[in-house]
Amino acid sequence: MKHRVQIASTSHAFTAPDNETVLEAALLAGIHLPYGCRTGRCGACRGKILQGVVRYDEKPAALDQDMEGCGLALFCQARACTDLVIEIDEIEKLNQIKDIRTPAKVARLDRLSHDVMRVCLKLPDNIRLQFFAGQYIDIIQDNGERRSFSIANAPHDDEFIELHIRNIPGGEYTRYIFGQIKPGDIMRIAAPMGGFMLDESSDRPIIMVGGGTGFAPLKGMLEHVFHSGHEKPVHLFRGARSKCDLYLPDLPVAWARQYPLFQYTPILSDPRADDGWEGRTGLVHHAVMQHYPDLGQMDIYISGAPAMVYAARDDFIGKGVPEERIFSDAFEFNSKQEKVTP
Repeated sequence: MKHRVQIASTSHAFTAPDNETVLEAALLAGIHLPYGCRTGRCGACRGKILQGVVRYDEKPAALDQDMEGCGLALFCQARACTDLVIEIDEIEKLNQIKDIRTPAKVARLDRLSHDVMRVCLKLPDNIRLQFFAGQYIDIIQDNGERRSFSIANAPHDDEFIELHIRNIPGGEYTRYIFGQIKPGDIMRIAAPMGGFMLDESSDRPIIMVGGGTGFAPLKGMLEHVFHSGHEKPVHLFRGARSKCDLYLPDLPVAWARQYPLFQYTPILSDPRADDGWEGRTGLVHHAVMQHYPDLGQMDIYISGAPAMVYAARDDFIGKGVPEERIFSDAFEFNSKQEKVTP
């Protein structure tokens, strides 16, 4: 059975099935409620039930009898038994999310291509990272230097932090990632960082333009869009040099089959003779302009190398896209050829 949950202060509403907590249902609907541990221990998700009834599989540690008697609930554990009206502050701005510093354990390593590694980090059991799709984390090294990597998963899927790390020739940190790191290693992270995020109040069609590991934050955004059920067209243009550089190549193809409002166009700038490539070639943002001569009514999200991002921004603005409707994440590199800020 499904129940309607309304937030009193904003009149936003979402549906909460019996098998999901109120928090899980809110996140799936694209509504950001505050939370911390998602285990009922910290109390960050505490709010008030103005109408309706909830239940718990187990009574949360951070909710005592007096609190419950006053109508308070922990929404990371509470499941709706009836329609609800609740009182809780929604998180609608970046400055409402507290950044944290915490150790994180390397849970899994997956080689996605010849030069891209997927690193999945697990936070301590009493911490879950709250973030907006598209943000990034800083990995803090022993000498205090930071390396920044985009979060490649969506906020509702937060058991792990998924990173896509490219092997940069001459890069000391990526040499460590590709040669020494192993499951169980501990990193120190600061997160979430950055202002690259979806404008969920907009009803304009979306174009996403990604180059290289610029696919990572776009992947998180797309997974958020799909799970939130936003009904607006989204077209992903993804650029790479040759076919082997398109890591996770089957994922957007599967999305295009599953979601009718999603389109996917890969573009190779320099395909190799043995690629057998029959798709588009050239610069990825040129393919966007060829496909959409009129871009003025679009929201555009761009992520990747600075040269691509800045060239695309300039050309899109020249095509009539308002500057404020272009959202970008340029992967800058330091003198050691490692990403320092997205």
